[in-house]
Amino acid sequence: MSWETIRSRLFRRKTHEEIQQDLEGRASHGLVRSLTLFDLTCFGIAAVIGAGIFSTIGSASFEGGPAISLLFVITAIACLFSALCYAEFASSVPVSGSAYTYAFVAFGELTAWMIGWNLLMEYAIGNSVLAFAWSGYFVNVLEGMQGWLGSIGLGFDIPEWLVQDYYSASRAPAEIAKLTAAGQEPSKELLNHVKAWESAPSWNGWRVILDLPALMINVFVTGLVIIGIQESKRVSNAMVVLKMAVIALVVLVGFFYIQPSNWHPFAPNGLEGVFKGIAAVFFAYIGFDAISTTAEECRDAQRDIPRATILTLILCTVIYIILAFTLTGMVSYKELNVSDPLAFVFGKVGVNSMVGIVSISAVIATTSVFLVFQLGQPRIFMSMARDGLLPKAFASIHPKYKTPAFSSIITAVMVALPTLFLNSQLVTDLASIGTLFAFMFVSAGVLVLEQQPLERSGFRVPKLPGEVILPVCFLCYCALLNRLPSSHHFWGDWFAQEGFHFDRIPYVIFLVVFAALSVASVRYRWSAIPVLGIVVNLYLIAGLGAANWIRFAAWCSLGLIVYGLYGYHNSVRRRVDAL
Repeated sequence: MSWETIRSRLFRRKTHEEIQQDLEGRASHGLVRSLTLFDLTCFGIAAVIGAGIFSTIGSASFEGGPAISLLFVITAIACLFSALCYAEFASSVPVSGSAYTYAFVAFGELTAWMIGWNLLMEYAIGNSVLAFAWSGYFVNVLEGMQGWLGSIGLGFDIPEWLVQDYYSASRAPAEIAKLTAAGQEPSKELLNHVKAWESAPSWNGWRVILDLPALMINVFVTGLVIIGIQESKRVSNAMVVLKMAVIALVVLVGFFYIQPSNWHPFAPNGLEGVFKGIAAVFFAYIGFDAISTTAEECRDAQRDIPRATILTLILCTVIYIILAFTLTGMVSYKELNVSDPLAFVFGKVGVNSMVGIVSISAVIATTSVFLVFQLGQPRIFMSMARDGLLPKAFASIHPKYKTPAFSSIITAVMVALPTLFLNSQLVTDLASIGTLFAFMFVSAGVLVLEQQPLERSGFRVPKLPGEVILPVCFLCYCALLNRLPSSHHFWGDWFAQEGFHFDRIPYVIFLVVFAALSVASVRYRWSAIPVLGIVVNLYLIAGLGAANWIRFAAWCSLGLIVYGLYGYHNSVRRRVDAL
């Protein structure tokens, strides 16, 4: 077989005609079309406003101080470029699959597979982070209720080995020893990990340590997702309304306890401190693309998905900024490195009645995020299976509930495994880099669509002069290099006492790609927004560090192996071409 034949198969694209034929063929036995603009916007808010507000915003504020509000703006702008590109694709290609399907249209099968493979890290692996967060808040609520439960004779102790992850507990004794040797006090969380390790029962030489609440929420939400989209949207909408009410209450009550002196200094750790929160802050935004996975269940996907995507991004950015200023105004940023910042600040100022409200709402809010992500991944599996890249069972629709039930169960298993063996920080970074990778290719895909002589109705990305904007942005970045953290610098000594500066390598790659895209924008007169989408997402990927690049490369390599062993040989389009 010649290389040209292999290349044509690997990069064979889906056409709009093929997509339309597939849609018409599934019209009578496919998914139920019931989602409106309101439902989609609620799904978007449900996905974005959750773990970020109730957990990761604390650690990000600790690193960046009040200036973390700037990072929310920067991240929102980065997401806006991608969101506009998603909106154009959703309007042009109104089918399930999100970035996977869009990549198939723009770049072909192999790229689509890699995007779909990496979306596993956004949805399935990312949902593990949400499971950890949900577990923490659920346990806090139970502990807060112990006094009341004890008064009616229902009090109980929660064993630590049932609410911790194995990875953190196994490492805790060594970390305690290291802190003790340095004369430092271990955190309460670390002491709980040690307690779990020491008190856990053993089975065949293995200590039994698992986060039971994280597994429980996984099973509950998966059951809801399988039952139907109608039930899922009703639950999601109700939780969003409740979540918005609680956030409004937090801001109103918190306003009376704000001390403006806490906002000074505004950026105590400089730009480096602000950008340390990139992974945490971006993880707070990555849910907006989940809207596009429900395209085949929308009444008018071409009109409503673009509107819902942009509405979600704008509303959630405003909410994040207001909450960031509220938190850092109520309590010094130095005290916010906690897992439950909203509950913590009200406990700190003595408003204990709000602590319980925030804790219960955190459980509900995190459930809503979990629900939307658990909806998204099965529909991507379904789209990949329809193309033959996964076994046919992943594309099966439940005859009664009209949902991809088998894919939903597999997603639940994939969410459960990281909660058993990893901790939240590892999976947060992996989920972020996988998502950014998909965003980058969706942005690049719009450039490809612009070169195709197709008549496309619906939303289009505003066309701005890239030949002017990109060179100006590149020169501004170069002018700011001296003021950016040392990891951005390609000059100077690459060796230090702690070793080689590996984290400079991603930024050098970014600089080279940025320069090349600026030149190409001038030469080919590209539109600015999709190119900026590529640039900003690559910059954020660079900020995740060399270690995560290595993990990401390993994950992609595994994906190529899976594709080579199964997807390439079973591709529907390869079989059609062979006839």
